[in-house]
This record gives sequence, C-alpha cells and structure tokens, in this order.
Amino acid sequence: MTRVDFAPLFRTAIGFDRLARLVDNAAAASEAQSYPPYNIEKTGEDTYRLTMAVAGFRPEELDMTVQDNSLIVSGRVKEEGQRSEVLYRGIAARAFERRFVLADHIVVEGADLQNGLLHVGLKRVVPEALKPRKIAIGTAAQAPQVIANDPRDAAQAA
Repeated sequence: MTRVDFAPLFRTAIGFDRLARLVDNAAAASEAQSYPPYNIEKTGEDTYRLTMAVAGFRPEELDMTVQDNSLIVSGRVKEEGQRSEVLYRGIAARAFERRFVLADHIVVEGADLQNGLLHVGLKRVVPEALKPRKIAIGTAAQAPQVIANDPRDAAQAA
C-alpha cells in the first residue's frame, strides 16, 4: 500500500498528528490477517454491530479490550486432551487477535456469543458539550436597555 505523506499538512495545521496516526493504524489493520471473518453493520442513527464468526470458541476463551480508540478482540483455545484423531480440520480454532479502530465517542455497549457468532454492540455517545445548541435570538423590544451618559438622562429613565 502507498504511504501518505502528511508533511505539507503539518506545516500549516496544528493538532492533526492524531489524524495521521489514525490513517496509519487503519492501513496496518487492513493488511492484517483475515481470520476470523466479520461483518460491521449500522443498526441505527448512532448504533453499530460488529459480528465475528468464532466457531469453536467458548465465552471464557474470548477477550475484548478497548484501548486508545481501538477495540481488540482475541481468542485463545484452551487445549483439552484430544479424544480422537482428526482426519481433516476445516473448522479453524486457532488463536487470533483482531483490532478495530474506533471513531471518537464510540463506546462498546456489550457483547454476546450465540451460535458461534460474537455480536458486539457499539454506540456513538456525543457529550452534551459537543452537541449543537440552539441559540435564541432576542429583539431590542424584548429587552430595553438604557444607557445613561448624562445624569439628567439617568434621572428621566428612573
């Protein structure tokens, strides 16, 4: 993959180093392994669902961590003594680690494992301070204001 040079941006803008780091992380994640397969769905205005195919894993063998705007999902199969000889292994139960870059204000609501699929609920929670606010516009008739420079004007206004 071609590497993007952000040097011209850094000469005229301040604080965009985080953007460059996000682009680098996303590029590295796209070159990573493809196991296990997954889907990302938008389920509402600010809600998403990540679904990973983790057949053969029990809940205690899976681990999810959110760190520095990254969701890290990993799985380690605990070896239990094999009772039979496997002639063909088509179900990959190998260890994995998958990383997903999360946008600002995305929080993990929860996860659940059903029928070999790990469902992770994600939601965008924008702080009140960052939400758009409606500002009421008043008129001069609503709020009369007396400016008194001359003492006589102040006495007449009172």
